[in-house]
Amino acid sequence: MGLISATTFAQKGELNNAQDSYNQYQVSSVSTVPVIVAKAKASLTDAKTSIDKASVNAKTSALPLTVALKAAIYSSLALTDSVQTNSAVEFNTASEALKQAKTLDTKNENAKLIEHTNIQLAQYLLNQGIANFQNKKFDDAYKSFDSARQLIPTDTTTILNTAIAAVNAKNYNAAITNYKDLLTTNYSAKNKIYNDLPNIYLYNKDTTGALKIIDEALVKYPGNTTLQREEIEIALQTGKTADITGKLQAAIANDPKNKVLYYYAGLTYIQIGDAANASSAKAKDDATKKATYQTALDNYNKGVDYCKKALEIDPDYFEANLNCGYALIRPAVDLYNIARNIPVNKEKEYQATIAKSNAQFDLAKPYLQKAVDLNPKSVDALTNLRNYYRGKTDPAHAAENTAKANDLKKQIDALNAGN
Repeated sequence: MGLISATTFAQKGELNNAQDSYNQYQVSSVSTVPVIVAKAKASLTDAKTSIDKASVNAKTSALPLTVALKAAIYSSLALTDSVQTNSAVEFNTASEALKQAKTLDTKNENAKLIEHTNIQLAQYLLNQGIANFQNKKFDDAYKSFDSARQLIPTDTTTILNTAIAAVNAKNYNAAITNYKDLLTTNYSAKNKIYNDLPNIYLYNKDTTGALKIIDEALVKYPGNTTLQREEIEIALQTGKTADITGKLQAAIANDPKNKVLYYYAGLTYIQIGDAANASSAKAKDDATKKATYQTALDNYNKGVDYCKKALEIDPDYFEANLNCGYALIRPAVDLYNIARNIPVNKEKEYQATIAKSNAQFDLAKPYLQKAVDLNPKSVDALTNLRNYYRGKTDPAHAAENTAKANDLKKQIDALNAGN
């Protein structure tokens, strides 16, 4: 019959003591009662003393339980130590022990301790990340949160924090990766993630990615007006107006009281009108020129109709007034320019064209004036109103109109000089 040496027994005892003390610490650490808090601190100190002894003994140092317990104890020390230099050392010790524990624990006997350590070390990193974020050290915050993610990869709060820090650090690729990872989890607010992702793609100068993620989102959230509006905005910004009209109709049908959607519809048709107008000017044969210009007029009219619907909801909607006025005055300017090129021997044709031009200018004026009233520092609004006074043929008020046009020019020049 073999005998157990006193040394081996003593070191096994230290490992047992470490485990018992750490168990006591875990039970006591949840309390806020001062006496129990002090007891928890003493238990953690005892656990450290015992595990340090067990860790240097040849009989116990390589045991899976020893390294797993050391990792857990030192992770708790790192979390509770108020001295940053000490906690950093304790964190590193716990991290190294954790790596060893994962390698040695081939039978999965210490899975709970290892998982506990993962969570503790992740919490340490999360605390570090939050502190860095609050101090606007966004790169460091991202690195801390990302390191925490490696320990608890499915934790949705950690993934979200990592994504937010990446955005603030302008690390948009990392932000996109983390937000998309979050969409594969059981995170409850995925619709908000879908609302944010398109803008991050745009920050990253990836309009294709932005539109793709919106299409994906709208399959899952077909009634999401925020996503529909973002898709429309991106299409307008990137000149893809022809692709968006059907989606605008769907968005309006889904949210018929939304003034912004009516405005976007109006703006879309106006931009299509501008494109047709430019094509008409370049056309070489009269038939194509006339047909294309008529397309421009038809789209301007549609744009005006939608802007007016936006104004029915909000008469003081600046952008709708501005663009409604523009869509009305643009044909007036075209007619005015046509009239100027009519030969002097065709007085009747000239007068008829000027009459049409004047009528169109007058249709535009209320919206032009309203836009200036709403935003007197808008160069676009001032320019449109100035064009009215420059283009309206009214001999009885010619001097007055010229003076108003000149005054508007001074305002425009002053604003441009200020920029």
